[in-house]
Amino acid sequence: MPRLFGKKTVVSVQGLDWQRKKWGKIARRALKFCEWTSARLPTATVVVSRTLQEYYWSRYGKSCAYVPNGTRIREQQTGNYLQSIGLQPGSYALFLGRFSPEKNCDLLIEAFEKLDTTMKLVLAGGSSHTDDYAAGLRQHNSERIRVLDWISGDALEEVLTNAALFVLPSDLEGLSLALLDAMGAGLCVLASDAPENVEAIGDAGFTFRRGDVNDLQRMLALLLAAPVLRENSGRRAQARIRREYLWEEAAKEMDAVYSSLFASPARMPKKAAAKAA
Repeated sequence: MPRLFGKKTVVSVQGLDWQRKKWGKIARRALKFCEWTSARLPTATVVVSRTLQEYYWSRYGKSCAYVPNGTRIREQQTGNYLQSIGLQPGSYALFLGRFSPEKNCDLLIEAFEKLDTTMKLVLAGGSSHTDDYAAGLRQHNSERIRVLDWISGDALEEVLTNAALFVLPSDLEGLSLALLDAMGAGLCVLASDAPENVEAIGDAGFTFRRGDVNDLQRMLALLLAAPVLRENSGRRAQARIRREYLWEEAAKEMDAVYSSLFASPARMPKKAAAKAA
């Protein structure tokens, strides 16, 4: 509607939502149509990953600006929350995010249950129109596996910065904020080899074959038993965040996208390629 009245518009795309397992056929079709509109109707389209940038160019011939999500550098936080839920710093692997089928939390639980380790698994999140799936995860709550509600504020900072390992087993992502937050906290990260995860991690973390419970179990066993390896990886992850994914830089790039709409066509933000590489 704004375009009909000559207004400039910008759409930011965080991921291909129609691919998420939680949606039925009608919702998928509606979301696919929304994807088409995001490529054809705005004055400018912004994507959060190079993977999405390549997708929009190959599918729609659309040149999108690349402005990644960001995070900040975090230091280890102390408090009373961990003690209140029976956890010790450095004693658990962590998942943070929505309890939704494409996140594969059930796969993570299955892999962890097969491990012989003194470490614990903590999953913190909430339902996203996926109450049945979330309820199924909570049935695995035990001394070894802690399924928490959504946490925020000081509790989130404490749980995040004191984890031994961050795990993201998802089938698909746009550019995971939780993954970036974990890297910014200096955690060793293990993620599925979904293209967006591989892009974010670079050489600063570890991946496993998407959907492969045995490969996930293998990598969990390796990393949970190797504190020096985790520490070195966490330092690389934090350095990568400083180089590529700080909010301050993301804000500058988004400002450049908006400014370019009122400048000459030659003026484009430095990270916005004319077309995907």
